[in-house]
Amino acid sequence: METPARVCTWVLVLSLLLLHAGLQTATVPHESGGIDIYSLTVHSEVSARFARTVITSRVVNRAETVQEAAFQIELPRKAFITNFSMTIDGVTYPGIVREKAAAQEQYSAAKARGESASLVKTTERKMERFEVSVSVAAASKVTFKLVYEELLRRRLGAYELLFKVQPQQLVQHLQVDVHIFEPQGISFLETESSFMTKELEEALITSQNETKAHIQFRPTLSQQQQSGGLLNGNFIIRYDVIHTPSGGSIQIENGYFVHHFAPDGLPALSKNVIFVIDSSGSMLGRKIEQTQEALIKILDDLSTKDRFNLIVFNRVAWLWKPRLLQASVENVRKAKSYTASIVAQGGTNINEAMLKAVQLLDSERAELHPRSVSLMILLTDGDPTEGVTNLEMIQRNVREAIGGHYSLFCLGFGFDVHYSFLEKLALDNGGLARRIYEDSDAALQLQDFYQEVAQPLLMSVSFEYLSNAVEEVTQDNFQFHFMGSEMVVAGKLRPQSPAVLSAKVSGQGQSENITFYVESGTAEQEEALRGRQYVFGSFMERLWAYLTIEQLLEQIVSAPKAEQQALESRARNLSLNYNFVTPFTAMVVTKPEGQEQSQVVEKPTEEEKKHSAAHPGSFALSKVHRKGRKHYNPTGSRVKMSSQFGVYGSPARFRRPHPQGPRQFSYGGPHPTYGGPHPTYGGPHPTYGGPHPAYGGPHPAYGGPHPTYESFLPDSVLDLFDTKNLPRLPKWRLYTPTPVAASVPFIPSATRLTKVVEMDTEDQGITMPNPTSAPSQAPSIFLPVHGPGVDQLCVDIRSSQGPINLISDPDQGIKVTGQYEVKTGFSWVKVMVKNPELQVHATPEHVVVTRNRRSSEYKWMKTMFSTLPNLKITMDSTGLLLISGPHRVTVGLLPWGDHKTGLLLLLRHTDRFSRNVRGTIGQFYPTVLLSPSSTKENQWILKAQADDYVVTREHRLDYQEGPPGKETACWNVRL
Repeated sequence: METPARVCTWVLVLSLLLLHAGLQTATVPHESGGIDIYSLTVHSEVSARFARTVITSRVVNRAETVQEAAFQIELPRKAFITNFSMTIDGVTYPGIVREKAAAQEQYSAAKARGESASLVKTTERKMERFEVSVSVAAASKVTFKLVYEELLRRRLGAYELLFKVQPQQLVQHLQVDVHIFEPQGISFLETESSFMTKELEEALITSQNETKAHIQFRPTLSQQQQSGGLLNGNFIIRYDVIHTPSGGSIQIENGYFVHHFAPDGLPALSKNVIFVIDSSGSMLGRKIEQTQEALIKILDDLSTKDRFNLIVFNRVAWLWKPRLLQASVENVRKAKSYTASIVAQGGTNINEAMLKAVQLLDSERAELHPRSVSLMILLTDGDPTEGVTNLEMIQRNVREAIGGHYSLFCLGFGFDVHYSFLEKLALDNGGLARRIYEDSDAALQLQDFYQEVAQPLLMSVSFEYLSNAVEEVTQDNFQFHFMGSEMVVAGKLRPQSPAVLSAKVSGQGQSENITFYVESGTAEQEEALRGRQYVFGSFMERLWAYLTIEQLLEQIVSAPKAEQQALESRARNLSLNYNFVTPFTAMVVTKPEGQEQSQVVEKPTEEEKKHSAAHPGSFALSKVHRKGRKHYNPTGSRVKMSSQFGVYGSPARFRRPHPQGPRQFSYGGPHPTYGGPHPTYGGPHPTYGGPHPAYGGPHPAYGGPHPTYESFLPDSVLDLFDTKNLPRLPKWRLYTPTPVAASVPFIPSATRLTKVVEMDTEDQGITMPNPTSAPSQAPSIFLPVHGPGVDQLCVDIRSSQGPINLISDPDQGIKVTGQYEVKTGFSWVKVMVKNPELQVHATPEHVVVTRNRRSSEYKWMKTMFSTLPNLKITMDSTGLLLISGPHRVTVGLLPWGDHKTGLLLLLRHTDRFSRNVRGTIGQFYPTVLLSPSSTKENQWILKAQADDYVVTREHRLDYQEGPPGKETACWNVRL
């Protein structure tokens, strides 16, 4: 009997992100019947910051022919895959971890056949993608199971787990189940989601006690249907543990221990910091603008006891000032002005810039405070092209110049930079390297990095344990301890170790040397951990192995070549012993007989990461077959086409036929000639300098849906200047509010007026924008108020003002400020909340939420649902942002206008304002008094805290429930 031909009509994609990874299952449209996901679960256990995640997907082929299913996982770059298996009709096909050399033969053979042999590929930012596919016979079932492990790192005062939930179909059994156990005690727990709705919120259950937390998301089919059917977004868990001014916490299990150290309440050391900024020609445009934006804010964050300077370099390097300056208000102001004047041009001379920075610190070393921390922060976006260009020579020159006296932190902007060069440069000199991704939040990435090193609390920190108690200890000496971070030491107990493990931690503080002591009873710790049901076996030993391998990988980068072989050998042996997929091992994935017999899972190299990031739209699922023609783009790389997808997977509606046949253009991706951003679609508007009004968002194939155009794509750059190709602007309803008769109780005795603010009552309202006329004024601010005969105010601010203190209520713990423009509304609004400490800064472009010095950017009209202790922040698909909480006033923000050029301010639950509320808007609370004028007939006076206002009864559009607004009667106040 002839075997039916394989048909790939479904693709199953499951993605999970822990820290920076995602959970996703996606499908390609299929005919009736086919692969059905009937169960999709994620089970994550976190114990003493060590996380073990198990993803299980169960599918069945309901078609009458063979179907191909692809299982795909995105996991953090530093996570180690430990197990993978496929179970098909009761038979399990495991993945086997081998030394990379042993797997090389299978890997090379697969590559020779032209197959995508490596199953792990770099995707966005710090993620790597695992992928495997298998043919599934009719009526057969397959279970995919992947396990990986990672040590969660404390960053800016929190540990974070991030899951991307995107099943793309209804799933009978969909569950995310997370257990956290922290013997040190959990201080706070937060969750955030970009797909949550009111219906799905009921499927989220969070419970917490002193040391344990359980977070479960288990939506029913009905809840999935009510929310739109296809879940798509992030689910994030953040938490921290209780920290005290002590020697930290030691946990012991099965002969191994881990020591976490992050003392609370220490004063920060002063800093001597030199910012070394690349201003070469490759930084021209958005890069230099974002660098300037970030550096200006970083300068504002300097402590007055810090000293600083700037070095800007291209083909040569310039010192801003000949000496380090105290971070006084005046010096910071001058530095910000200088930063704003930086111009990008010329080559890149990293060697000269770094040596000048070291020479400056050397020249003033005698004057530096002995307990101050000296740092250099280098930001560059490319390889050296001027002066000394040999990378090894630059590394040697800088290392010899620094001589262990200072620390160097390197930031690589984008993927044109040689990251391994920067990583070694930093590790050689007591620092670390970080890649800054070219995105709208690049300035926030720079600021967040600085916040990580902004407040050093200790230097020269050492951990000591009795030699008769422990062996094989991980790194136990650290140059610095920064606020918001944590030091972790793990080790193995000796067979006859004492019943109590003692540790001494020493370091240099702001004014004196500090020593901490901590003890932990072995028997008590063993019993405490044994009693926890969900703590997986031997996790402490695996934590020690993980941390040891991670530190060996760092040592290999900076070690002399003579020592690298021994370090590599130890890392390889540990990886094999604990079944970790690391740069020295690979996992061979076996398949049923008759299919491709093996594929290899290995860590991608830095060059593969660079290539993948440089071509974000070119990734195609291996083993996924689609019908369609094959086209070639101008660079010569092959791109598959189908009836649904255009070049690089762009939807067909973005293409329109050219009279002379298909055009060889790939808009939105790299420039077809130069390899950089496309000069038309990736940069600013050619005339106005801001985002291109037609193409202002990312292309759907490269990072998000096109926000404006559904059917327009020019065939060439010249078409951009042909107005007949421009799509029509959206139509706006022409609306003019009209006065209505007042209907309020008669008040016989009006309060005597102390001050009446006279207003032009002839101006009755505003005109909504339309294609031919600009708006005369932004929509009114609607305020639900409380008082006899008055329910709602609609407030018009008649002149541009700012910054304005809109609302300040210390009892509510809320303060709202903003900048107001008559035609567009608020150009920015800042909401500051106490308990928990949080700041929301909104502009028409985006929303930035800052919590624990960590800033996160959110795009408007992207669903967001964040729950913090006593606070909730939500955004729906219309862009309505709400900041609320039990017994709190709700503050809302909404972008408005044809190009979303302004913000509207909304308020709910205003009866919760206290008597201490103040501000331009706060003056109307907690109550107002409406009364007839004693001087003019049919005139009404509204008495607020500060002033009395003449008001009229009118109809206005109320956006309290979001767009498109509801026509509502209100009392109009003009300020």
